[in-house]
Amino acid sequence: MSTTALTDVASGYRAGRTLPLRVELVRQLKRRRTLVMFGILAVLPFVLVVAFAIGGEPDAGGDRVTLLDTATSSAANFAAVNLFVSAGFLLVVPVALFCGDTVASEAGWSSLRYLLAAPVPRARLLWSKLVVGLGLSLAAMVLLPLVALGVGIAAYGWGPLQIPTGGALDAGTAAQRLAVVVAYIFVSQLVTAGLAFWLSTRTDAPLGAVGGAVGLTIVGNVLDAVTALGDWRHFLPAHWQFAWADAVQPEPQWSGMIQGTAISITYALVLFALAFRGFARKDVVS
Repeated sequence: MSTTALTDVASGYRAGRTLPLRVELVRQLKRRRTLVMFGILAVLPFVLVVAFAIGGEPDAGGDRVTLLDTATSSAANFAAVNLFVSAGFLLVVPVALFCGDTVASEAGWSSLRYLLAAPVPRARLLWSKLVVGLGLSLAAMVLLPLVALGVGIAAYGWGPLQIPTGGALDAGTAAQRLAVVVAYIFVSQLVTAGLAFWLSTRTDAPLGAVGGAVGLTIVGNVLDAVTALGDWRHFLPAHWQFAWADAVQPEPQWSGMIQGTAISITYALVLFALAFRGFARKDVVS
């Protein structure tokens, strides 16, 4: 190839224009696993409202009233309960799926090397996939409470959020607090996203990356239940996963959420850095 041809190719090449976010987003939205995951989250509120209709209203166990016992008080309570029953595991799955399947699936299809030969810079490819994966994860977490609010309004009406410990938040304040809750749950799941994304750059098996991230998240939850660890549990992201409950109080407390946010972001940044560093040196043959 002549020097002139090489110059022409170089002058027309823009690394920042390769694999645009819009293209990657459309590719991921068309995948069956994305549609199935969104479908499951959208169906959950309907399942719960049918369960409450068949089984009757939740009864408090003894004299202690929990958030679950107030599920049918209003749409706001119903949405909060949906988040409560999903935050520990169900919302972990879409994060692990969208961030863990994204690179490994390309390797599994033997299309990763062709993307890099396009040429798409490695950092650009990872950045596009990470942003889209996190965006889909956030969309999944927003979808659940939105559907729950709609179902809750139809089933229980729009009203204040009844607090189990006493008191209530007016509907407008409750909506704002629920938005804070969703934001915090998303941030708390960045550790799972980091694990899944890092594993996705290390393996050609999507199931291994997704399953590994979910499994390690479960291990974190188990370790947090070991009280013998004492204050060491404060360094576990799982220890702060339900700190958002402090936001749905008459006088919200932010200290737990601040600590949980700091822990999650720190772990996530380390894992994302490992993913980019390792992939930059990886011999891609798939």
